[in-house]
Amino acid sequence: MNEQTPSVNRRNFIKKSSLLTLGAISTTGVIAAPHLKPLPSFIQDSEVNIVGPKEGYTPQLGTLVSMMNWMRMVILAPVKNMSVSDLDYLVDDDANSIGAMLMHLAATERFYQIHTFENKKWGDWSKEDSEKWSVASGLGAKARKEIKGKPFDYYLEEMTKVRDFTLAEFKKRDDEWLLSVDEAWPWGPTNNYCKWFHVCEHESNHNGQFKFIKSRIA
Repeated sequence: MNEQTPSVNRRNFIKKSSLLTLGAISTTGVIAAPHLKPLPSFIQDSEVNIVGPKEGYTPQLGTLVSMMNWMRMVILAPVKNMSVSDLDYLVDDDANSIGAMLMHLAATERFYQIHTFENKKWGDWSKEDSEKWSVASGLGAKARKEIKGKPFDYYLEEMTKVRDFTLAEFKKRDDEWLLSVDEAWPWGPTNNYCKWFHVCEHESNHNGQFKFIKSRIA
């Protein structure tokens, strides 16, 4: 069902991306974007800034994976050195902590796994998934009470376990599956590509919250 992207297509994509990058370099050989920063040291993927097909996935799925990888790098960079007290910090009595929101992101991804990989309906959680993820999924008062006291590595491990499962399942599927449309989705006709792009976009939303909260920590 899944045919890996031919290596020649991969090489051509990287070559074209490299040419675009060269266009941003001045005649002195200096990149004309002084605001850009090096990759965080904990990012191991040297091709994280190349959006497009990836080996092991069909072309559209690989492109989606590259976007999800890039967004994951961006959301983790500002919080990776935070202390437990920083991760638990609440801007006000009704706020969500960064730690709780990191778990919320993992819970959201788990929801879309259940829905798109297992073909379960909206809100159809197993007892095990409900016990593990329902508080993080809902955030609010229960999350403020229960999700705290954990170091960054705890949240990173939980998010990574969920993401690894997503990537393994993506490798079993193809672009036809990704583009298939769910006519009964609450938003209206929606394909799997949109659902999984929402997982990526959802992280982008919380990235802004992370940066805001971090700016308020004394």
